[in-house]
Amino acid sequence: MRMEGDEEYKKFKAMKLNLNMARGKPSPEQLELSMDMLDTINSQSSLIGLNGDDYRNYGLLDGIPEAKTIFSKMLGVSEDEVIVCGNASLNIMYDIISTSFLKGVCGNTPWHKQEKVKFLCPVPGYDRHFSICETFGIEMINIPTFETGPDMDLIEKLVSEDDAIKGVWCVPQYSNPTGYVYSDETVKRFAALKPKASDFRIFWDNAYCIHHLVDSPTKLLNIMDELKKNNNEDMVYIFGSTSKITFAGSGVAVLGTSRNNISELTKVMTMRTIGYDKINQLRHAKYFGSYEGLLEHMNKHKKLLAPKFNAVTEILEKEIAPLEIGSWTKPEGGYFISFDSLPGCAKRIVALCKDAGVTLTDAGATYPYGKDPEDKNIRIAPTYPSVDELTKAMEIFCLAVKIASAEKVL
Repeated sequence: MRMEGDEEYKKFKAMKLNLNMARGKPSPEQLELSMDMLDTINSQSSLIGLNGDDYRNYGLLDGIPEAKTIFSKMLGVSEDEVIVCGNASLNIMYDIISTSFLKGVCGNTPWHKQEKVKFLCPVPGYDRHFSICETFGIEMINIPTFETGPDMDLIEKLVSEDDAIKGVWCVPQYSNPTGYVYSDETVKRFAALKPKASDFRIFWDNAYCIHHLVDSPTKLLNIMDELKKNNNEDMVYIFGSTSKITFAGSGVAVLGTSRNNISELTKVMTMRTIGYDKINQLRHAKYFGSYEGLLEHMNKHKKLLAPKFNAVTEILEKEIAPLEIGSWTKPEGGYFISFDSLPGCAKRIVALCKDAGVTLTDAGATYPYGKDPEDKNIRIAPTYPSVDELTKAMEIFCLAVKIASAEKVL
């Protein structure tokens, strides 16, 4: 099998392909879905808002009411518990971490004056979360993840004992990269946490909350509702955006959190910005019309993406499952599939793919510091290539898995 695989691999290399599955980028077809949004506002349009505000001018630091109505429902919070920001939720996360270091959290000692700052990181996880921590010198602690979510026994123990632990990263619906949805019990246990640090926060990055691939997806329990039952609503920051819904570079990002947190964060915002792009916020609000309109738009995305995810899993089932040299997730939504090779093979698989013209996310990227202790996890991003390109890329991927596994075993 190995010799046949080597010969086939050489043929793929000779094709000089250029296929990219490195990041979860929307495909051109997905971007085309929102082109009509650009026509919702023109020089003849009224830019006077519901409350009489002129959206061409200064004001409304926390976002326009039309956008709040839609996106508060997306995040599962009330309209006075949401800030509508710029084009990237990543920017909001970075700013909150930065503000916590410089100013502290709701009257607590600024993090830069504390001896050490630590974050809990469910793994495999989102590389950009880890990059933010590295930028600020935050110590990251790996937390194993199951189909129900992170290891809550370990999280509860750690946060109750160590006041240097200031936060935990979470992608609760269609986790990056596994696609898992946190169980009701997991959400309830998060909401009932009793951290030793009074400035501990849950960074609830719900980026994929409406990115479904099936008609009847698993429903995520509303964390804000659960937090309020425990008088813990200050403990969460909920993030979302339209980066993979409309235009990745010109979307709208939103933050959901308690009124107390909003009051603290807007004090800093007034020093940093005159406000975000209200015309773009209005453009989105007019185009969707309502939260229901937003969900209708997401059904169009589902029709484009579901066949791609199905193509990946079908090829893996055919080529890898019989050999028992890998396992993978089958998400109901989101942007990724998580593949686990035999231990010690991930870097080799990624390198083989690269040499044959298929670019994947670096092996180890789904772990803090880029260090996968078992060198086995690979994030597959099926969204950008066409189905034909994806099929070719997965043929090469499966061949690389076979070669790397044979090398490891022999």
